[in-house]
Amino acid sequence: MLPQALNNVIDALGMLPGVGPRTAERYAYFLFKSNPKVAEGIADSLNSLHSGVKSCPVTFALIDADEDVSPLYSDPSRDKSIVLVVEEPLDIYAIESTHAFRGVYHVLGGAISPIDGITPEQLHIRELVNRLEPDDVNEVIIATNPSVEGESTALLLEKVLHEAKPSLKITRLARGLPLGVDLSYADQITLSAALENRTKL
Repeated sequence: MLPQALNNVIDALGMLPGVGPRTAERYAYFLFKSNPKVAEGIADSLNSLHSGVKSCPVTFALIDADEDVSPLYSDPSRDKSIVLVVEEPLDIYAIESTHAFRGVYHVLGGAISPIDGITPEQLHIRELVNRLEPDDVNEVIIATNPSVEGESTALLLEKVLHEAKPSLKITRLARGLPLGVDLSYADQITLSAALENRTKL
C-alpha cells in the first residue's frame, strides 16, 4: 500500500495525455527521490500557468498575461495581408521554427469533429472572417492537420471564406506533410517544403 501523498501524485500525473499508470508511478517516484526543490519548481510553474498565460483576442495564439495581443501579430515586420490558419496554438511554433513564414496567424481552437462534439460554431471561424477587411487580408493559408477532421475543417473554411470575400486567395500547405501527422510533430524541412509548395484551392 503506497502512502496517500504518493498516490495523489500518481493519480494527478496519470491525467496527462500519454501517461499510463506505470509511467505515472515512475514520474512520482522520481519526484519523491529528487531534491524537493525540483518538485517545488514544478508546482510553482503549474500554479502560475493559468494566471500567466492567456489567448490573444485577435489571433487566439497563447501569450503572456500582461500582453495585449500576440507579438507575432503586432510586429510591424509581419505581413498582415497573409494569414496562416492552424488548429492549435502549438502548431504556430512548429511553423515559426522553419523561419519560412512572415505573415500572421489565426488559431481555430481545434477541428470539426462530431464524434467529439466539436462543431463549427465552437471554432474561431467567425473571428477569422472578421479579420479579412480590417487587416486587408488577400491570402489565407489553411494549415489544418492532414486528418479527416482537418480536411473537413479546411473544406468548410474554403466555403465560408469564399462567401465572405470572393477575391480572397485561399491556399493549403502542399502535401509534403504525411497523412495523420500533426503539425507540431513535423520536421522543419517538411514544413518548409509544404509552405513553399502550397497550392491554390
